[in-house]
Amino acid sequence: MQVAIIGLGLIGGSMAIDLRKRNFASKIIGVDSNNLHAQTALNIGIVDKIESLETAIEQSDIVILSIPASDTIKLLPKILDKTEHQIITDVCSVKGNICERIKYHSKRANYVATHPMAGTENSGPWAAQSGLFDGKAVIFCDSEDSSPQALMTIRKMYEYLNMRALFMNAYSHDVHVAYVSHISHISSFALALTVLEKEKNEKNIFDLASGGFDSTVRLAKSSAEMWAPIFEHNTENIRAVLETYINHLEEFKDLIIQNEKEKLIEIMNKANRIKKIL
Repeated sequence: MQVAIIGLGLIGGSMAIDLRKRNFASKIIGVDSNNLHAQTALNIGIVDKIESLETAIEQSDIVILSIPASDTIKLLPKILDKTEHQIITDVCSVKGNICERIKYHSKRANYVATHPMAGTENSGPWAAQSGLFDGKAVIFCDSEDSSPQALMTIRKMYEYLNMRALFMNAYSHDVHVAYVSHISHISSFALALTVLEKEKNEKNIFDLASGGFDSTVRLAKSSAEMWAPIFEHNTENIRAVLETYINHLEEFKDLIIQNEKEKLIEIMNKANRIKKIL
């Protein structure tokens, strides 16, 4: 199996490492518009060679798009135009607009929409790591629109990455990830901005930061180039989540200002129920 990976960052690079290490792929072909990323991935052995997009498609059995959502929406139809036997998949955190974009493409059956629910706050090929996907979930969207062979092949690929498969409608997926992923990143970005603004006047604030702060603000280190298109293509769902989130923040603010200790305990105990899920 020869696999072309377009976008050699954290996700694409980590997939490359384990797909070859675990003997799913005999050759990994890399494509990246960032010359530094491309050369780094080649130098550290993530890919076997770097090729142009057209050459990579011609030489591959599977093409994985691991690039920002806006770029995927633009590029996916063009890749499908060039597809013969190749199977195409992507790893984007939004799916509704992507699936809608190629819904009526003549090669739609060659495409399998997926979202592996894994990652870190780091980016670039130097952030790639083995085992990133182990034990995590991968979501398949609108799988009924993919050919049985394409779906079976991509399911097998994710089995080599030790991921468990879930199946959803593309728009349902976008609602769910707005709650469990997108809002977490927005909260972290906002907290980082708040603390950085305060740090201008209090230079020792980060000396006091502990594990709780680190874990809460960790996602603020995530790539802006990747996350801005995600927010762009899931605006309505994120708006709804933000409104609910802001309402809860206002509730906390009011109870703290009013010194409503018992009510604070009550809503925090209610929040503690998340322990039964996570």
